[in-house]
Amino acid sequence: MTRPTKVELTEVGPRDGLQAEPNFVETQTKIQLINKLIDAGVPRIEFSSFVSPRAVPQLTDVVEVFEGIDRTRSTVLAALVPNAKGAVRAADAGIDEIIVFLSASESHNKKNVNRSVEESLVGFEEVARIATESNIPVQGVIATAFGCPFEGDVPIEQLGYIAQRYSKLGFKGIGLGDTTGMATPPIVQNVVKYLQDTLPELPIGLHFHNTRGLGLVNVMAGLDEGIDQFDASFGGIGGCPFAPKATGNICTEDLVYMLHEMNIDTNIDLQALMDIAIQVEAIVGHDLPGQVMKAGPRLDLHSMTSVATAQG
Repeated sequence: MTRPTKVELTEVGPRDGLQAEPNFVETQTKIQLINKLIDAGVPRIEFSSFVSPRAVPQLTDVVEVFEGIDRTRSTVLAALVPNAKGAVRAADAGIDEIIVFLSASESHNKKNVNRSVEESLVGFEEVARIATESNIPVQGVIATAFGCPFEGDVPIEQLGYIAQRYSKLGFKGIGLGDTTGMATPPIVQNVVKYLQDTLPELPIGLHFHNTRGLGLVNVMAGLDEGIDQFDASFGGIGGCPFAPKATGNICTEDLVYMLHEMNIDTNIDLQALMDIAIQVEAIVGHDLPGQVMKAGPRLDLHSMTSVATAQG
């Protein structure tokens, strides 16, 4: 399949990244970061989650954050919704898109949301009804789509079953999450081809982590299968708290840099992303794994006097 010439990126750092931080990031700081992402040309932002404050205290200000975001641009503002109660709050707030999620494996879904896969799917029926009544599209995410840390490989038929249930609920598309970084290029190609053959009408997005250093390699595998929707996080921040040894998401700046070097358009300002990542690193108070934010683009040249000359 021909690689896409343009890719839509979703920035998940404000939700997936900041929720993993031990310290609460102030509301105004979150709003400022999101508005800078909008100014940089990011087309879709997962800005927060309508979850219980007890479950994720870092995102208790979801409504206040949404109300402070610049809505004059066309950027899609999406939020994670775990249940019908969250869907009502999201609908009342008037967000652009709802995201629901479950894990493909029973064991990780139990750890992550304390439900069986079937219980999650049944719960999404009410979320879908609320979203439809409010004219809000829903994206269905399948976590641990490329492997479970408790069960190992996930049967591909299980992914097909969940995707078909999502389709019947009227979801706009599916996102495949590599929650624990277990994906490899052959697995990605196999899963994507299977779902494209099974449900060709349902768009697929990919969400990779860099746990084993294969995040961008897996993006390449997705591009080769025609995928043009990817998630990433500023500075590579984030990680699943319910998965052993899980590390952060693939880095937004690194991904954008790679895509631009491949002449794949994102309509995003790379330098602005780098500046945001550097700011995020200062906010959270620890090093982030992003590489381009440190090294700069390959043609970011330096003066001869900036480096010592070898002696002898």
